[in-house]
This record gives sequence, structure tokens and C-alpha cells, in this order.
Amino acid sequence: MIQQRSWKRKVVVVGAGAVGATFCYALAQSGIADEITLIDQNSDLARGQVLDLSHGQPFFPTVDVHIGDKNDYRDAQLVVVTAGSKQRPGETRLDLLRRNASIIRSIASDIAGADSQGVLLVVSNPVDVLTRVAINTTGWPRSRVIGSGTVLDSARFRYLLGRHCRVDTHNVHGYILGEHGDSEFAAWSMTHIGGVHIDSYCPICGRCEDWTAARKQIEQDVIESAYHIIDYKGSTYFAVGLALVRIAAAVLRGQRSVLTVSTMLEGEFDLNGICLSVPCVISENGVEQIMAGHLRQEENEALFRSAAVLEKAISSLEEEG
Repeated sequence: MIQQRSWKRKVVVVGAGAVGATFCYALAQSGIADEITLIDQNSDLARGQVLDLSHGQPFFPTVDVHIGDKNDYRDAQLVVVTAGSKQRPGETRLDLLRRNASIIRSIASDIAGADSQGVLLVVSNPVDVLTRVAINTTGWPRSRVIGSGTVLDSARFRYLLGRHCRVDTHNVHGYILGEHGDSEFAAWSMTHIGGVHIDSYCPICGRCEDWTAARKQIEQDVIESAYHIIDYKGSTYFAVGLALVRIAAAVLRGQRSVLTVSTMLEGEFDLNGICLSVPCVISENGVEQIMAGHLRQEENEALFRSAAVLEKAISSLEEEG
């Protein structure tokens, strides 16, 4: 039986950079948190972000915003880790992975050492591998350590599909599964528009002559979205900040929302010991249920390919470590 806890809706955000600060900004306006604590090795940056945000207090619901330290992990309902390094010139992806894994291990050790009873949400990239690192470091049940996964990718998918079909994105339901990266894929078998399955909707929509080509293009546009944004302005943070608020709401309010977070699979979808994104029921305890439903054969194959990519990255990290 899952123990129910009485929480103050306290969120600790580790990392005061663009993603962390944007999340704090969006979270403050949402009104779902009672307390927002910001932690960063650069204390001046954290202090500046908190001061800047605090000056907006008259314009959003009352929330206690302040800088913090490791002691704040203890009573946090949700700890969100956005801290991480960027790839340096001439640096390999493995070098970057090793440095970020070291950062996550240090933060996760501090969180576990503070006897935190909350949920840990990893945002730092590569998020799937680092979620696994955080689970191994904390020793917590897999349900309490999740990655932001493809929640944003799924939102991009819904936006692009809605724009293509000229339907409000709020009436489009679908998921991007697998790695948060180039091997992710659209689960068309789970895609609906206004309650009508996509396979039934396409014939009555009349928006494209070649449905297969249109679907492939939408899927590719989702995968390439972040690259385009980074090319244009250097990094992504607005949409990911909003995606994190959506995950935070599910945890803080115990909403039992179905979200494609990155979670450790232990036999679901015939996969073991790998973190990737599948539909999960998210509540105050983290992952309440993994919705291991039926995928089409080609989708199962895509999921296995995505898992293989992540297994290779994990093996490289362990060999180097």
C-alpha cells in the first residue's frame, strides 16, 4: 500500500541557467507551488535570478522564492535537476556524458543524503542515461526518479500535427516514445484527433494526398525541432520550462496525469534496466503506473532500436568509468 504524505508544495530547482530560471518563472506564474528554492554553484547567478523573479511577486500568485542549499532537499516534494555542462569545442559526446554523469552523481548523492522523501526529476541531458545514473546513485525505487523524457517532444508532435490538420492542438492527442533524441518515434497507434483515431481521421481530413509521407515529415520535424531552435538562438528553454510545469503539476497536485516521462523499465515492453520514455501515470509518488499497452510491430521495433542506442551509451559510460 502506497503511503500518503501531507506535503507543503515545495520545489527545489538545481541549476539557475536558462532552463532552470525559465522553469522557475513559469512555475511561479502557475500558482501550483507554495515554495520555490533555487540552488546553483554560482551563488551570484542564483541570487540574481531569485531577486529578479521576486520583483514580479505583485503580478503572480503568492509563492516563497529564495536561494537554498543542500538542506532544502529534505522537505522538498519535488527536486528538479537542470544543472549540466554544455559540449565544449573539440569535445566528444562521451566526454560530455562523463562530465554530466559526474555532476548528476554528486547532486543525487546530496539529495539522498538529505533523506529527501520527494520525487526527483532529471532534466539534464542526455536525460535518459542520466536518469539511470540518478536511480543507481540514490538507490531509490524507480518510481521516485524520473526524467523529463519526451514530454516536450510529445507537445511538439501535437502542435505540428494540429497545425498540419488545422485543428486546435488541445484536441490532438499523441505521444513520442523512446529516447529523448534522434531515435525517438511517434506512436501513431496511440494518436487521436477529437477522439477519432488518426487512421480514421486522415481519410476524412483531406489535407494531404500522401498520408504516409506527411506523417514521416511531421515525425522528422519533431526530431529536428531542437536543432533548429539551437541554430537560431543558441538554446531551448521556453517550451521545456512549460513542459516541466506540466510534470510538476502532476506531482504536486497528485493529478495522475499520463505523461511520457523517462522511467526505468523492468520487463515492460520486454525491456529491462533501461530508462526511456513511455506513457506513465504521474502522481505525488512519481510513476504510479507504466502503461505498457500494445504497440504495433514497427513501433515495438522502433522502441527496441531506441533502447539499443541508450544501452550503447550506458556501456560506453561504464567502460570509461
